[in-house]
Amino acid sequence: MPWELAVLCVLAAAAISAATTVVVGRGARRRGFVDRPGGHKGHQGEIALGGGIAIVAAVVLPILGVLIAAQLWFRRDLSGLPGLVQTHLGGVISKSREGTGIIGGAIVLHILGLVDDIRPLRAGIKFVVQFFVAGVLAVVFDLRVLSHLGYAVSIGVTVLWIVTIVNAFNFLDNMDGLSAGVGIIVAAVYAGVAARAGQVFVPACCLLLVGALAGFLPFNFQPASVFLGDAGSTVVGYLIAVFTILTTFYNPAHGQQPIGVVAPLIVLAVPLYDTASVILRRWRAGRPIWVGDRHHYSHRLVRGGMTVRRAVAAIWLATLATALPAVMLPTATWAEGVGVLAETVTVVALIAVLEGSGGDDDAKR
Repeated sequence: MPWELAVLCVLAAAAISAATTVVVGRGARRRGFVDRPGGHKGHQGEIALGGGIAIVAAVVLPILGVLIAAQLWFRRDLSGLPGLVQTHLGGVISKSREGTGIIGGAIVLHILGLVDDIRPLRAGIKFVVQFFVAGVLAVVFDLRVLSHLGYAVSIGVTVLWIVTIVNAFNFLDNMDGLSAGVGIIVAAVYAGVAARAGQVFVPACCLLLVGALAGFLPFNFQPASVFLGDAGSTVVGYLIAVFTILTTFYNPAHGQQPIGVVAPLIVLAVPLYDTASVILRRWRAGRPIWVGDRHHYSHRLVRGGMTVRRAVAAIWLATLATALPAVMLPTATWAEGVGVLAETVTVVALIAVLEGSGGDDDAKR
């Protein structure tokens, strides 16, 4: 992937995101579109919602604009266009169908999230829409993982993967800057893997997400002035899940090895651990699984003595520790792959030990 295109994607998305966050934040506070403290929410004062609008604007609008421009330029005289555009125009055209599906799904989940941010919806309704979006992507737009396992199995795994990651990032959005920072790390790693595999469309999309989250993060880091809200966190999770599907982790033609297929699990080991551990704690305590609380990994680190900023930084570093070695997996030997897996297990085990220092609140009840 040309470095000029990579820089352009990050800077353009960051600029759109930062500008939109400022505008949306001011408008949200004037109109009362805010997140109020109380219940399991530990922030102080009213915080503007609508950060998700900035993320969608910074990722979806550039992709949509490029797809439309490519259709308008297709079959015309390209001699006056930059060489970079001439080189990749055909590739963009070939991704039009996939891009349309990705944009459509993001918009549907964004609208669902906005409605939920304004007036909380029942979990069942949200799951129905999430499964519907994931199903349409898999069946209609043929965005599937593990296609060699057969059509039905591939669709089932794809839908389950998308819904899981959507909710993992929604769960992860429990502390200032946490979900956005983890999203930057994961998207950047995916961009690197996809670029090494010779892809252009996927790393460009990933870098748009990196830029969008980077432009938003200064407003979301503790003390946050704007929140992602469900309209943002679910879309971030959705985009991460879809980019996973589009990224080539195993292709013998590029010298990639079968063990590369586990790379997404390694990259997302920390968010998936948080989701699994929270669900297990709620289930063991007899509480509804999808009702928010303060028993996430980040909360337990704070109860163990860390400040909010240090807890968030610790989770960023843990994510980085598992994600960076995953870049090696597509071209790793089996011995190297086992080493990466062992390192991931070690990091997750360390997380369990560290969060245990916060005490088992359920056991104290």
